Amino acid sequence: MSGPNTNYDPVQVTPLDADHVEAAVAAALAEFSAASTLAELKTARLAHAGDKSPIAMANREIGALPPQARRDAGRRIGQARSRIAQALATREAEIAETELARRLVEERVDVTLPVHLAPEGAIHPITALMDQMMDVFVAMGWEVAEGPELEAEWLNFDALNFIPDHPARTMQDTLFVGQPDSGQVLRTHTSPVQARALLSRELPVYVVCPGKAYRADEYDATHLPVFHQIEGLVVDRGITLADLRGTLDHFAQAMFGRTRTRMRPNYFPFTEPSAEVDLQCFVCQGASVGHPDRPCRTCKSEGWIEWGGCGVVNPRVLQACGVDTDLYSGFAFGMGVERTLMFRNDAEDMRDMIEGDVRYSRALTGLAR
Repeated sequence: MSGPNTNYDPVQVTPLDADHVEAAVAAALAEFSAASTLAELKTARLAHAGDKSPIAMANREIGALPPQARRDAGRRIGQARSRIAQALATREAEIAETELARRLVEERVDVTLPVHLAPEGAIHPITALMDQMMDVFVAMGWEVAEGPELEAEWLNFDALNFIPDHPARTMQDTLFVGQPDSGQVLRTHTSPVQARALLSRELPVYVVCPGKAYRADEYDATHLPVFHQIEGLVVDRGITLADLRGTLDHFAQAMFGRTRTRMRPNYFPFTEPSAEVDLQCFVCQGASVGHPDRPCRTCKSEGWIEWGGCGVVNPRVLQACGVDTDLYSGFAFGMGVERTLMFRNDAEDMRDMIEGDVRYSRALTGLAR
């Protein structure tokens, strides 16, 4: 048997020729160097390092060589591909650095230039004022109490000593939910929150109750069917009318600055004795009274402005909430937030407060003291 034939005539494949490979590498390096953007470099990469590039096509021709010639051709093509890849990576880094430097210059922001921002909203003046009111009492150690706006008729009226035929319990004043005998109403004041506080908290109780109230009122400059109140309740041992007077003086000064209060006898079912709270006019300080030559528009030259109601908690209310009236007494008061806002900011029409005009909110919030 004869041995293997080691004599062969090498097959010459043009793409694998050393000069041809070197020319392909040179063309790739030249085009990489000429690229000035990443987009141009991507085009050059596809042309000289992609699947259909000359060097890739040459790599496919290695299989056509005899076994003894494949090693040299493979080394030659591998070195060429490595040079192309290294040159591509180097040029890509250079272009990326150049483009970054260019963007930093072109997109530089001059922070000293005036900026025109989109108009922003504003806190509603009612919300801002209620927060200020609550802060006055929280600073004194009171708690903020809240309750549902859809309230049980018993808590809204009966627990507060409203007799069954009281005018406030008619449909002319109260908004009933469902039938009049449903036992559910939209609360006509925030006083039910006081009753809930007495039923759910341990004594003593010091709470301030802000929130919405609903009544079948006319919609005009001084009345709204949906309005806001803030009420206070204190139930403790030894509470007297003097404690109420001192609390209201402090509250009034926090809201209006240097001013005084006075109490005029009145009647409320849930307090006894009861009083209306008047503020000394914080514009004229009473100086316009009896002086027609210098009238005061705020108090109409009367020297006093009606603010809210107050009084010593009626023992029947305490008993309805399970409080021992032989040991505990208390006081309560309530003010309209819209009315307070009108006093503080000289607003003339309550309807402006609910129109939703952000310009109005910005103006009154900016005037808040």
